[in-house]
Amino acid sequence: MKARVTAHKDFTIARIDDRVYSAFLEHLGRAVYTGIYEPDHPTADADGMRGDVAQLVRDLNIPYVRYPGGNFVSAYNWEDGVGPREDRPTRLDLAWHTSDSNAVGVHEFIAWCDTVNTKPMLAINLGSRGLDEARNFVEYVNGPTGSYWGNLRAKHGHPEPFNVNLWCLGNEMDGPWQVGHKTAEEYGRLANEVAKTLRAFDKKLELIVCGSSNSDMKTYPEWERIVLEHTYENVDHISLHMYFANRARNTANYLALNHKLDTYISTVESTIKLVKANKRSKHDVYISFDEWNVWYHSNAQDRAILDGAEGWPHAPRLLEDIYNFEDVLQVGCILNTFIRKSNVVKIACIAQLVNVIAPIMTDPKGAAWRQTTYYPYYFASIFGRGTALNLSVSCPGYAADVADDVPFIDIAGVHDEAEGTVTFFAVNRHGTDALPVEIGLEGFGAAKVIDQQVMTHAMLEAVNTADNQTNVVPVKGADAMVSGGTVKVSLPPYSYQMIRVKVG
Repeated sequence: MKARVTAHKDFTIARIDDRVYSAFLEHLGRAVYTGIYEPDHPTADADGMRGDVAQLVRDLNIPYVRYPGGNFVSAYNWEDGVGPREDRPTRLDLAWHTSDSNAVGVHEFIAWCDTVNTKPMLAINLGSRGLDEARNFVEYVNGPTGSYWGNLRAKHGHPEPFNVNLWCLGNEMDGPWQVGHKTAEEYGRLANEVAKTLRAFDKKLELIVCGSSNSDMKTYPEWERIVLEHTYENVDHISLHMYFANRARNTANYLALNHKLDTYISTVESTIKLVKANKRSKHDVYISFDEWNVWYHSNAQDRAILDGAEGWPHAPRLLEDIYNFEDVLQVGCILNTFIRKSNVVKIACIAQLVNVIAPIMTDPKGAAWRQTTYYPYYFASIFGRGTALNLSVSCPGYAADVADDVPFIDIAGVHDEAEGTVTFFAVNRHGTDALPVEIGLEGFGAAKVIDQQVMTHAMLEAVNTADNQTNVVPVKGADAMVSGGTVKVSLPPYSYQMIRVKVG
C-alpha cells in the first residue's frame, strides 16, 4: 500500500485567508475567568491577564478571536461589561446555567487582543435584543467622540475608536436551544435590517450572518437559502458550525468525519451560488466557519451544571475536554479541509481557545499547558499561509459511515511564494500499516526538505496534563527526502506529519 501525490505550482485552489486560523473565546466555564483573566495569578499583568496563557496564544499567531459568544451572546447586554468594574452587575447566564461577574467586557477583551497580537471579532446579541441595541454597540465600539456613545467610551477610558471591523449578527439563531430562536424568515429579515443600519454607519464593516448550527439540523440547507435571500447584498459571510465526536469509539469512522465537513461546506457554497444567481448579483458571500472542534469527552461530567443542579456557579469547569492523540489526527484532518476549501472558507475559528474545548489548559493559580491538539493547529497557523495547492492524490481507501472510499491519507499542500516553500500536512488514517508516500513536485524547480515534524503515539488515548505536559508532542523527523523532483516519506500508522520543502 502506498500513496502517490502530485503538486503542481500552477494547479491551485485559492490564496488562503489568514483568518482561517482564528479562534473563539466565550463567557463559558473557565475560558475567560482563570483562563485568560486571573488577577491573582503569579504571571498576571496589570490588567489581570495571565502572562503564561498570553505567551501560548502569541505563539499561535492567531489573526482574530471571536467574542463573547456563542450561546452566551444571545442574552448578553454589552453595557454590563463597560464602565468601572465595581459598578458592573452580576448576571445569570441562561445558556450555560452559570453566573457572570462582567469583570471582563469589551474594553478588557480588546486590550487583551492587543497584548497577544490578534484582533477582535465581536458578536452582537440578536436573540433577546434587536436593531437599536446592535447599532448602539457598534457605535460605542467604533464611533467618534462628540457623539453620545463615543463620549461614553471615552469616559470609560478609551477616547479613540476601537475600529473593530468584523461583526457577527447573532449566533446559531436556527437552534431551538438559543435564547431568542427565530425562523429563517424572522431572522433573515432582522439580520438584513441590522446589516443595512450598520452599513449606514460604516460601509467598510465586514458582517457575518448566521447559517446552520450543524449539518444535521432539519432546516439545513433551506435555512441558508432563506436567510441569504433576505441578506445577500448586505453581508459578507455566512457562518457555519460543526463539532466532531467519537462516541462509538470507532477510530476509522471518526477520522472520516471531515468528509462530512467537506460536503457541508460544498452544499452551502452551492446555496450561495444559487442565491447569487437568482439575484443577478455581482456581490460575493463567503463562509465563516466560526465554531469547530472536537467536543464529546466532557459531556457526561457537565450534565449537573447544565441541568441546574448546582445553582448558578461562577466560572465552573465546563466543556473541559481533555484531548488525546486520536484528536490530533482529527484536528489535522479538519484543518486540511479548510485549506482545501480556501476558495470559499475565508474565516474559521477553533472553538474555543482556553480551557473550554480548547488547545490550551490552565490550573487556577497554577500551570498553563498545551493540549495535544495545540500542535496541528500551531503548524497550520504558522506554516499554512500562502496558496492552497490542488493536489492530485491516488491512495487506497476504506469504507466508513460517511463515505464509501475514504483515502488512508488526508493531505493538504500550501505554497508560500514569498518564503519559497511548499508545506504538506498529512495524516495516515490506517491503524496498522505505515503508508509510503511519493509527492511529485512539478513547476517548482530545485527542492530540498528543510523541516519534518512527526506526531505519533503508541496509545490513541494518550493525553497531556499539567504534570506531564510533553507526553504527546511533535518530534523532528529524519526520513523525508527529495529525489528526482519527488518528496519521499513514510507515514507511520495513525500519524500526523508536517513536511516543509524549500523550492526554486
